[in-house]
Amino acid sequence: MESTFSSSAEAALQREAGAAGLLTPLADLDRVYELERVIGFVRDLGCQRVALQFPDQLLGDAGVVAARLEETTESKMFILGDTAYGSCCVDVLGAEQAGAQALVHFGPACLSPPARPLPVAFVLGQRPVALELCAKAFEAQNPDPTAPVVLLSEPACAHALEALATLLRPRYLDLLVSSPALPLPVGSLSPEPEPLERFGRRFPLAPGRCLEEYGAFYVGGSESSPDPDLDPDLSRLLLGWAPGQPFSSCCPNTGRIQDEGARAGRLRTRRRYLIERARDARVVGLLVGTLGVARHHEALAHLRNLTQAAGKRSYVLALGRPTPPKLANFPEVDVFVLLACPLGALAPWPSGSFFRPVLAPCELEAACNPAWPPPGLAPHLTHYADLLPGSPFHVPLPPPESELWDTPDVSLITGELRPPPAWKPSNDSGCSALTLRPPLELAESSPAASFLSSRSWQGLQPQLGQTPVKRAVSGRRGIAIAYEDEGSS
Repeated sequence: MESTFSSSAEAALQREAGAAGLLTPLADLDRVYELERVIGFVRDLGCQRVALQFPDQLLGDAGVVAARLEETTESKMFILGDTAYGSCCVDVLGAEQAGAQALVHFGPACLSPPARPLPVAFVLGQRPVALELCAKAFEAQNPDPTAPVVLLSEPACAHALEALATLLRPRYLDLLVSSPALPLPVGSLSPEPEPLERFGRRFPLAPGRCLEEYGAFYVGGSESSPDPDLDPDLSRLLLGWAPGQPFSSCCPNTGRIQDEGARAGRLRTRRRYLIERARDARVVGLLVGTLGVARHHEALAHLRNLTQAAGKRSYVLALGRPTPPKLANFPEVDVFVLLACPLGALAPWPSGSFFRPVLAPCELEAACNPAWPPPGLAPHLTHYADLLPGSPFHVPLPPPESELWDTPDVSLITGELRPPPAWKPSNDSGCSALTLRPPLELAESSPAASFLSSRSWQGLQPQLGQTPVKRAVSGRRGIAIAYEDEGSS
């Protein structure tokens, strides 16, 4: 039986899974994938086994690129695809399983340091940029030649920023060019003075200058994009940039410019709402969103300590990529916190798809740490490493006797007064589901048990002696798509 909600079983069995076709013309492969630079990287290291990591949208070119590299370098190439988490992170686990001695990452990258030492080369791509149109758009948006401005771009347009700055520098006196924070070659010395590294980029600031003094001009995006808010890299910049400075974006193909102030305001408003939801939450689900980024174990312990200090219960969930069906299995959780790279934590979620909010680690820090934020901090940090000890943005928790824990707080969502958290020492595991109560009684104290007791339907109950005994009867036969008693219609 077939209907609108089902299809023929034979059609599914006979369907052929076709491989993705070549996406890039053969004549452009060397330029698009920078094969000459990749060949030099492999030869300099003398690697015999190299992993090639492609995002899903570039897998159509993976076979041809790997064949060319094997033919030229005489090294064995392994193609990595369908990563467990985000494709922007270096898949060190997949490379280790293949026994690779180095990895080449193609496509957009978050440039987060890997959890294990592994030589990595990044090929960000080279998207065409109309320099003349972008220069005219910059001049129209920035009429003051003395105003400090930073040139930013999406990773695929970073190759054109220096050329764009060359066109603008005769008129503009205070122009700063950012560059991707690519790992330095082995044995190379760090530049002096060392540039500021933030948002996955390097900023060569002059001594005595700070990034908060500069406005921003971003080259990237596309007019054909249905929703520009879906770009996590641009969202990271808008959230972390100084609110008082102008921020504009320019399409690299058409030179169309757009003021991003309104979009930045929407993102910050959304983040403030998520912080309020986290403050109201009693049960927090910590989603493991990466296993290949450095210090993720330390960050997970930090988030657990945060929730414990704020009087909340937390569960650590390792589910791979979060989806609404996966998270719907945990109705007792009030909010989820995704521990991932900066781009993964800000990855767009379809509106209304999750039944509980999904937060970034920074929102949980702002909700649970009463000493947050420190003076002069940008409105939003995008990498969990910025919250850990050793970072200039790290804010330790106040001691238990601090008055900050007793400050009255009213929920902006419910309008109710929040009780002060019962501060617990960090050596308390806080994970016992049963509490011994005299005389020899066990009382369930876990959030899951409390949530279950509040539900009207709690599952099948034995009801021994309360229901009449009936003789067993034959049930339906067949498969769910077509039971025998349903006929052939």
